[in-house]
Amino acid sequence: MTEIAVLTPDPADSSFAELWPVVLERLRGALAQAGITASPTPWTAHVESGAGLERYPLILPLLAWGYHTDHARWLQACRTWDAAGLPLANPASVLGWNSDKRYLERLAARGVAIPSTLWTERVTPAQVDEAFESTGAAQLIVKPTVSGGAWKTLRLRRGETLDDAPVGAAMIQPYLPTIETEGETSMLFFGGRLSHVVNKRPVSGEFRIQVQYGGVYTLLDQAPAGALALARQALDAIDEPLLYARIDAVPDADGVWRLMEAELIEPDFYLGADPRAGAGFADAVLERLKPLQSA
Repeated sequence: MTEIAVLTPDPADSSFAELWPVVLERLRGALAQAGITASPTPWTAHVESGAGLERYPLILPLLAWGYHTDHARWLQACRTWDAAGLPLANPASVLGWNSDKRYLERLAARGVAIPSTLWTERVTPAQVDEAFESTGAAQLIVKPTVSGGAWKTLRLRRGETLDDAPVGAAMIQPYLPTIETEGETSMLFFGGRLSHVVNKRPVSGEFRIQVQYGGVYTLLDQAPAGALALARQALDAIDEPLLYARIDAVPDADGVWRLMEAELIEPDFYLGADPRAGAGFADAVLERLKPLQSA
């Protein structure tokens, strides 16, 4: 059995203590079928030095949950791993820039459609008013540019006061009601190949689609054509050697698909909905390991 590493949360962070071991076992089960052993190790144990990871032919950051609450250390770790030339998938440089959602601005500059977005270093009521006027939206989403799992994400209606605003850099976008009627489409790519597609919708009265908020997930037979075209455009614009990617997209009121997120660090692969139960991911890992093992 080939042994690889899977980066896991900080042991001192109990926020994910019940959930991440379940996701880890799904990953380990899929990889074991391909003769691969996945050994967990906290990402916070390797911030200053990559020596503890050097023996692994491949390192998966798939459970490095909680990095958004310790972002400075995360960026330090990414620099450490990059300088050490560790075989991370995805590359350490990608793990760095993908941790700040301002990457969406760069993708938009390359022609990838995203929702209209106001970027700010500090959210103010005046900026919220400006966003309402410039977009004509009835509701807005306000969230930190460094976030995860809808952390500190707000939905504001016209006339509501800006309470508990995110501290630091943030983004303001019109709320797309289609998230409730059409849902968000997640497309999972392993080794550049589309594996499976999951539609996610919030429960009634909610705008967040994460499972902790009751989100309803449904496997789709195929990706909507517009969503898939947008996903491939986003991946082409990123143009980096990615082992995996989860591309999330939502159609706007005019039916134009908008990129919500390109998850390249620790996306949930929704292996519970994957008809192949992660075999496609295991195949991509094997392909990545072949040249590394022969080097």
